[in-house]
Amino acid sequence: MKEVLLETGLEPKYLDLEITETMTMNVNHAIPMLKKLHSLGIQISMDDFGTGYSSLNYLKNFSIDRLKIDQSFVRDISKGSNGTNIVSVIIAMAHSMNLEVVAEGVEEKDQLRFLQVQKCNEVQGFYFSPPIPAEEFEASFSELSSKMKSLH
Repeated sequence: MKEVLLETGLEPKYLDLEITETMTMNVNHAIPMLKKLHSLGIQISMDDFGTGYSSLNYLKNFSIDRLKIDQSFVRDISKGSNGTNIVSVIIAMAHSMNLEVVAEGVEEKDQLRFLQVQKCNEVQGFYFSPPIPAEEFEASFSELSSKMKSLH
């Protein structure tokens, strides 16, 4: 990984590797590997948190920077079920461990408002945009960048 960073010139802080809980099942391999990547300055996110078999005991030993709350929990926010309690606890726990939190699958304004109140760091989902091809994103970004430059 270090060679790739040197070859591309990418600053490690801009590389965010997403891992799933199941990738950490082999704890004896996962902990040293994550520590090594983290020591290089690479950001590590645990995707789909809460859907696998993670032990909270192991979570404290993993060198990760953020937890990504699975959309199945976010979907339950608007149903007024225990989903709101689970999401609140995950956010509070992550923040107490100095981890950022990303909520996946935000589709409704009420979900966004709830996550804002809970101080969720980032959100993803169709509420903002469906997935779009890279070329379309680049064109939109270039257009926005041009508009911003013309304001100065």
